[in-house]
Amino acid sequence: MDNLIEVNDLHFSYGPHPVLKGINLTIPRGKVVGIMGASGCGKSTLLRHFGGQLRPSRGSVNFMGQTVHELGTDELYKMRLKIGMMFQVSGLFTDMTVYDNLAFPLREHTDLPEELIHDLVLMKLHAVGLRNARHLKPSELSGGMERRVALARAIVADPPLVIYDEPFAGLDPISLNTIANLIRKLNDALGTSSIVVTYDLAESLKIVDYIYFLHDGVVAAQGTVDELTNSQDPIIHQFLHAEPDGPISFQFPSQPYAEDLNLKA
Repeated sequence: MDNLIEVNDLHFSYGPHPVLKGINLTIPRGKVVGIMGASGCGKSTLLRHFGGQLRPSRGSVNFMGQTVHELGTDELYKMRLKIGMMFQVSGLFTDMTVYDNLAFPLREHTDLPEELIHDLVLMKLHAVGLRNARHLKPSELSGGMERRVALARAIVADPPLVIYDEPFAGLDPISLNTIANLIRKLNDALGTSSIVVTYDLAESLKIVDYIYFLHDGVVAAQGTVDELTNSQDPIIHQFLHAEPDGPISFQFPSQPYAEDLNLKA
């Protein structure tokens, strides 16, 4: 299969509030795909369908030929072993060293001998420039170092898919650029597929192959970096140029403010 993930007419609601209203997209093998959109557009909800944490009300997500919401518990856990995740808040175990944070998934999910685990951990830490930080605890790391450790843990088992949820959040410009370049280089070196969910346009546009832009629960636009940066679509234009006024509203949908205050307009 050329596509690692195929999303077909995906719908989902939180109670009476629809969030996903018919998402269609594909994640090709070996590519870095960006998923962008304003806050509340459904990015995180979409990611939860990839991992099977949520079940669609209609439509499907197919991962490596399997329909995710049809999998039983055992099959679902096996599927998740094929996905690496770099969490928005890093998600490192605070009472473990950097080394043990990376070794943990290998010890938990494989029968590899400790000698091989040692070599794999050091290999991944070397890839992110932190081999000599392996004995430190997360509290002893800078923000940029912590993000790099989280990245190394996401790829330690060489999964077919790696998801990066806001990988650039809170980073200084040097760390941000380093993380962005690592995502691109590691994706190409390992032959994985990568999904980057981010608001940071400047860095993400440098490394992604293709972009899906979500708005109001659907894919409002898609294309290569050049196609979207040259788009005349008002939604894309507003987002790319950070304009306060446009089709993307800052306010959550509500009745007129005066009515909320029981005042007559």
